[in-house]
Amino acid sequence: MADTLTIIDNRTGKQYELAITDGTIRALDLRQIKADAEDFGLMAYDPAYMNTASCRSAITLIDGDKGILRYRGYPIEQLAEHSTFQEVAYLLLKGELPSEGEYKAWVNEITHHTYVHEYVNRAMDGFLYDAHMMGKLVTFLAALSTFYPKSKAVRDARTRDEHIVKIIAKMPTLAAWCFRHSTGRPYIYPDNSLSYCGNFLNMLFRMGEPKYDPDPVLERALDVLFILHADHEQNCSASAARAVGSSESDPYCSLAAAAAALYGPLHGGANEAVLRMLKQIGSVKNIPSFIEGCKDGSQRLMGFGHRVYKNYDPRAKIIKELAHQVFAVTGKNPYLDIALELEKIALDDEYFIKRKLYPNVDFYSGLIYQAMGFPVEMFPVLFAIPRAAGWLAQWQEMLVDPEQRIARPRQVYIGADVRDYVAIDKRGAGSAS
Repeated sequence: MADTLTIIDNRTGKQYELAITDGTIRALDLRQIKADAEDFGLMAYDPAYMNTASCRSAITLIDGDKGILRYRGYPIEQLAEHSTFQEVAYLLLKGELPSEGEYKAWVNEITHHTYVHEYVNRAMDGFLYDAHMMGKLVTFLAALSTFYPKSKAVRDARTRDEHIVKIIAKMPTLAAWCFRHSTGRPYIYPDNSLSYCGNFLNMLFRMGEPKYDPDPVLERALDVLFILHADHEQNCSASAARAVGSSESDPYCSLAAAAAALYGPLHGGANEAVLRMLKQIGSVKNIPSFIEGCKDGSQRLMGFGHRVYKNYDPRAKIIKELAHQVFAVTGKNPYLDIALELEKIALDDEYFIKRKLYPNVDFYSGLIYQAMGFPVEMFPVLFAIPRAAGWLAQWQEMLVDPEQRIARPRQVYIGADVRDYVAIDKRGAGSAS
């Protein structure tokens, strides 16, 4: 028997056969199911897209039950061990790992587009010193659209390629300058003799020295963190990039929308919330009472559980090992012992096991960023730099997908029926409510 779903509409007694493809039915196939000729047809109601596939994608696979994350088929564990962020960005965008020659050309192209227009430098001074770094990054991503009006030719593959390179190259420069502005330090221009992450560290932390030499452990740690954060399927920010991009907005504005979604504390601010939780716990001896508070609802366990993963987040395992390497250089983060003991107790507790609450990528990443000298306001910016590669891959895939149209969800209207207008002097008090 063919893969189909049989639906009987009990309102009419009619039977319908809907095709099943890749474990899905077409939402538009529901439209034929009508109570009568005047009926619009059945729709699927799915707040927050809990069980709706909005696209077909070949970029990232997540199997939440098995704790699997793969980019273009490659396990995240292998990429984190053997690859670099720039190679992973190439993989996400091009679909294959580059040859040695392709990789050198790719790195060279990115390296020579790291500078941003001097007007960005001047515009930065329009912000107050304490303006949130992520707010500044969102602003300047959108502002770059005005510097590159030709980027609006999004249907031209060569134009897309040109501005994809520009965005990946300029993200660390924008991010570093947002940081330097907030700390009152002069801006440091890119040093193209350094690696992608080494140059970023240079623009962040160089002071009076004539040449900045990044610590190789911290440089590699940042590279691995960038790999782990490069893409994560159809999350809130990737969906925002696709939705805005579906109107054929240029890539800068599409990514500004994605970054704005990441700015929200429920998306890009989770590792900051973990640090606040660990600070609140204060000591290992306070963990048992905190755990009991989580069970009775008076406390919230941050950094555990995930919308998709119902197993140990594979990125969390890598970051946990990475944390020890970073702390060997920076000194141990004072919250590490609390985090380790909290994880140990939670993973042995039947309450959390039954609810499949395992550490996610945010549980240890904030500890690493803090140890490296980043303020918590910088955390979502550090997230956005590598995720730009994933956003661009998602944006590009959406544009070349012949099934995609401008995003336009349906709604279930629950407002008032037709009413006649009443002149203002005839309305009673409180009519608005």
